[in-house]
Amino acid sequence: MTTVTLRPNETQEQLFRRFRKQVAKSGILSTVRRKRWHISKSELRRIAIKKAIRRARRRQQRQSNQG
Repeated sequence: MTTVTLRPNETQEQLFRRFRKQVAKSGILSTVRRKRWHISKSELRRIAIKKAIRRARRRQQRQSNQG
């Protein structure tokens, strides 16, 4: 659980900004979004393969553009 305490002479906006930074750094939102719907292991594997293919294509395009 992420908590922040109000520092002396700190505004509510600064406190809220610090809280949002800590939440983003801890990765809470990304895990909540990922677990929002159940995705089977086979579907996760399929998604991972698609991402890997996309990365490989991008690398290949970059290399062909540079050389």
